[in-house]
Amino acid sequence: MNVGLAGTGVKGLTPVGATPHLQDMSTATQSLTIQGMTCAACVARVERALRAVPGVDSAQVNLVTERATVSGTVAAALLVQAVGKVGYDAQPIIGRAPDRSAARADHDAGLRRDLLLATALTLPVVIVEMGGHLIPAFHHWVTATLGLAGSRWLQMVLTTLVLFGPGWRFWRAGVPALLRGAPEMNALVVLGAGAAWAYSLCATLAPGWLPDGAAQVYFEPAAVIVTLILLGRWMESRARGQAGAAIARLATLQPRVARLAATGDEVPLEQIHPGDLIMIRPGDRLPVDGTVTDGASWVDESLLTGEPAPVEKAPGDRVTGGTVNGNGALTVCATAVGANSVLAQISALVEQAQGDKLPVQDLVDRVTLWFVPVVMAIAGLTFGLWLAFGAAPALPGALVAMVSVLIIACPCAMGLATPTAIMAGTGRGAAMGLLFRQGAGLQRLAGVRTVAFDKTGTLTLGRPVLTHVTPVGMDRAAVLALAAGVEQASEHPSARAIVAAAQGEGLSIPTATGFAAHPGLGATALVGDRHVRVGSDRFMAGLDLTALRPMANSLSAQGQSPLFVAVDGQLAGLMAVSDPAKPDAAAAIAALLARGLHPVMISGDAPATAQAVAGALGIRQVTAGVLPQGKVAALRALPGPVAFVGDGINDAPALAAADVGIAMGTGTDVAMDAADVVLTHGRVQGVAQAIALSRATMRVIRQNLVWAFGYNILLIPVAAGLFAPTLRLTPELAAFAMAASSVCVVLNALRLRTMQLG
Repeated sequence: MNVGLAGTGVKGLTPVGATPHLQDMSTATQSLTIQGMTCAACVARVERALRAVPGVDSAQVNLVTERATVSGTVAAALLVQAVGKVGYDAQPIIGRAPDRSAARADHDAGLRRDLLLATALTLPVVIVEMGGHLIPAFHHWVTATLGLAGSRWLQMVLTTLVLFGPGWRFWRAGVPALLRGAPEMNALVVLGAGAAWAYSLCATLAPGWLPDGAAQVYFEPAAVIVTLILLGRWMESRARGQAGAAIARLATLQPRVARLAATGDEVPLEQIHPGDLIMIRPGDRLPVDGTVTDGASWVDESLLTGEPAPVEKAPGDRVTGGTVNGNGALTVCATAVGANSVLAQISALVEQAQGDKLPVQDLVDRVTLWFVPVVMAIAGLTFGLWLAFGAAPALPGALVAMVSVLIIACPCAMGLATPTAIMAGTGRGAAMGLLFRQGAGLQRLAGVRTVAFDKTGTLTLGRPVLTHVTPVGMDRAAVLALAAGVEQASEHPSARAIVAAAQGEGLSIPTATGFAAHPGLGATALVGDRHVRVGSDRFMAGLDLTALRPMANSLSAQGQSPLFVAVDGQLAGLMAVSDPAKPDAAAAIAALLARGLHPVMISGDAPATAQAVAGALGIRQVTAGVLPQGKVAALRALPGPVAFVGDGINDAPALAAADVGIAMGTGTDVAMDAADVVLTHGRVQGVAQAIALSRATMRVIRQNLVWAFGYNILLIPVAAGLFAPTLRLTPELAAFAMAASSVCVVLNALRLRTMQLG
């Protein structure tokens, strides 16, 4: 029997509780939380430090999730030490990543307090300085009341409070980075705002030290720079939280307690074990995965399927923790709790995908590693050129140009361009029942041109019914009972149909021993003292099938799957099962064709049966009658990149060999283990939706990268004064543009949460 998501969970993931202890020297994939990163340069620096540790094979760092994933034979303590040496705090993650929602809330609250304080201190500086330029009468009033010296002293005090109060976070991180020779975003802010403040301080306290006409103050740009960057960080942090809301939402869906059926008492979920009977009252959210033992109800499974329509549940049906019970009362036997539940596995899957780094990010990493040092060199060159060739007095103009370059070039947008889109895209997918096991699969799926489908359980319901039995030399009931005896141990949908038919006719199904499955062919077993084979014509080597061949061909032409039965080496009968297409299959194929994709079918079923189903769905290219290895060969003959969609054990090789493997969540664990994408609801329409989501995500990433790089390429020359006096960029405008660029990148990524995907 196929075991799907509604049973034991998304497989292919290491059980959460089985994560290796990160203090041990073992070959494993380890995860660490990284604190203190602010831009793409930070990411590149942390990655380089981790990769330099002996024993590390690979390291990936995600700015948005603040998480590093490291593979290799290395102790976690060495990784933490390496990260600390480049100025960041790291902690190994044991098991599941800790819930950092409270820490993020505190961080956002701290940013907000600093922003409000900085704004309150900066506004008087802006009013005093800019008000006089805009309104001559106000300038005269300031001169008459405060005087020029008083005005400068007021601005100096308030700006100093801004820089070393709310702005102290930049000094705390930026100065050590400069001393280490590894400048990053905070270093740019410190150099830019600090240079303007220091120059103004000199002009106020020791104007004689400056050339004639150069004793001007730039307190206002220094204060505004800090305030605007705080504003940008606060907005950016809030937007990041929205991008990662999928994981936070999943974490809140699992109840903390369960009600024991025996006593009616509520107990903590940690005390529930598989086999316990749980009482589910009307309206309750299910605390565990399990099987209904008593009662009937309708359950809202939208968190798994994305569909609002509730699903009817009766004794024997599987239910999933986190789903919501309807008006009926249920008794559920727990099968999986805590970290082994479907919800926990899905949450881990989404978290893993959101922490992944796409191949497209490699370009960003290579550029940003040297970006900040190059910007500092450009700023220094700008200052020198303005001093040499600028109009007298040259020093103020040189300072303004240098500060503008330092501020405009912050690489925050570069670092956020890809991870925010991944988080928003994978989070949207999780809400729709589309789980990307790897971020790289998200990128590869966007380039797919051919989509190959398995038939049984993928395009069809996978719940075939027995439609025909023709015995040869035996009683019909005996043939059916012997075949059912073999198929009781099989996971194949056709096997379930045979067993169900025998049970429906009230036959006594004999016990089988020595069962052996032959993927793509059939199954054998010893039923009583008789050796029984059930399978395709290829599985009947050595038998004369001439008498039943015409009937088998006729059944295949009708879309039914013929199965031969042999008993003790003699042909005993012909059966046929029919597996109807899924209700959404034809529409899903039409949607793929409308997107310019090429759908094909690769099936182990008989050619005539496969052709009949494919023709009804609008699939023109069919490869049928192939073994699992044949499916791989058929895939390689298709124009790529190719996605393969399947659900059974015999699909696992093809799922692994395809450019992108897509597994139906109603399929086997082995299939999901080999796939890049899992459709939890098992609907064919999810394939088209997954491709549309992948393309939309990659489109947003490209837009973000074009904006992030283009913004710097275009505005750094402007900030340097290359187009002066026609076009100049003041430090204040540079700070606003820098903050706006990061926010725009994140907001663009968040469009994926509401984008129409068809």
